[in-house]
Amino acid sequence: MENQIKQKLNRELNNSQEKLPVKIVQFGGGNFMRGFTDYIIDTLNKEVGFDAGIVNVQPTPNGSVHKLEEQDNLYTLFTRGIKKGEIIDQKQVISAIQKSINPYTDYDQFLALAKEEELEFVFSNTTETGIAYDKTENSYNGPHKNFPAKVAVLLHERFMHFNGAADKGLRIIPCELIEDNAFALRDIIIKYARLWNLEDSFVQWVNENNYFHNTLVDRIVPGYPKDDVETYEDQLDYEDRMMVVSECFLLFVIQDAGNLMERIPFNKINEQILVVDDIQPYRLRKVRILNGGHTLMLAPAILSGKETVKESIDNPFIGKFLSDAISNEVNPTLGLDETELKDFAEEVFDRFRNPFIKHYLASIALYFVSKFKVRVLPSLLTYVENNGKLPLHLTFSLACLIRFYQGSFGEKALPLNDEEAIIAKFREIWKNEDYEKVAESALSETSFWDINLTQVEGLKSAVAKALYEIDHNDIETAYNNFVAFNS
Repeated sequence: MENQIKQKLNRELNNSQEKLPVKIVQFGGGNFMRGFTDYIIDTLNKEVGFDAGIVNVQPTPNGSVHKLEEQDNLYTLFTRGIKKGEIIDQKQVISAIQKSINPYTDYDQFLALAKEEELEFVFSNTTETGIAYDKTENSYNGPHKNFPAKVAVLLHERFMHFNGAADKGLRIIPCELIEDNAFALRDIIIKYARLWNLEDSFVQWVNENNYFHNTLVDRIVPGYPKDDVETYEDQLDYEDRMMVVSECFLLFVIQDAGNLMERIPFNKINEQILVVDDIQPYRLRKVRILNGGHTLMLAPAILSGKETVKESIDNPFIGKFLSDAISNEVNPTLGLDETELKDFAEEVFDRFRNPFIKHYLASIALYFVSKFKVRVLPSLLTYVENNGKLPLHLTFSLACLIRFYQGSFGEKALPLNDEEAIIAKFREIWKNEDYEKVAESALSETSFWDINLTQVEGLKSAVAKALYEIDHNDIETAYNNFVAFNS
């Protein structure tokens, strides 16, 4: 097909000309939304007849909704990864988006969305900085650059058009990666209502007749495969400039309000979409197992010569070290269902093994100390509190971190990428050749950990022993000797 001129992807070519009613307005049509929420809605449409059309609203002046419009708002999603040990490599055309609007050039079209009878949901992903208040947006008249200001206008236009009807409120489901994202968005919307001197009855309607669902989202969506585009183009018999590549793992945790599942049947498709009363345990699970897993294996893996996450977990020692640390030392501290935690951990390990994503350990080492403090240290301290003894995997991982910040191992320079003050402090600590004193200085540095870790019984001597073994053996032997000493 190299010399064949392909036709651009369109609805006639894809046999997807049926118009769906507009039930969803989406702010942000970037890689993540197209590989995550649009995929979910498309699956609901095709598998359970949800029949929800999406209108994609460009969130910034320099967006690219015109590129989607040029191919009838269709695009190909490639889903690639490992699930339960099996390689997944699939492709599908996503057809849920019915229209894309640039509010900076077609503001009237944007305002007209408020009048859609069947509109019920707002999804968004405008990056973590998108949910913010901009006091310079001091006029109701748009177009507004600020995302919450756009939503405030959309809601007010709907309030006015339907005369404040209670059943015309919307369900706001933001996907930005901030805690209590929906509540934060709601508060800014109300702030704009006050700034613009809108009716008190509108504020009451926002609070009482619209539902704001906090969320936790997780899926790696690398997006357009620019480094390997020919490999993907060869699989298509049409031209697609908006194709997206995603991993197969998907987690969507949504805080329930107003019986959400009665309005959108997430439970009828085979995806990990959880509608729950409290999303905090799931946020904790993600931070401690997924993010914490990366962090706790990082230094042992780098010190053993590994360069990528996949290479690390495929290594018999590092892979088992990580699995045992999560199963025996992290999961028991979380207070969640044991089977759920085990299943989640297995999915995480599958993600780490994904042959289609090259995740370098050096990139994870950015701000390593603060990551360890947030992601791993709480598990270590809770384990000690619950069991009255040290978790040996997490303790050895902490020792490896301290050794990592010496800056080199053997003849190899290590990828230090942290605040200069932290690197300088470790440089000072490592001027000492006594492992006990190194351990004491590093563990007592409250600027690292917010607490003095030498107060944790036995931790200083255990870390000192580990540091000695790391400097005199390969990492696997060092760990085995460390365990034997502490058993």
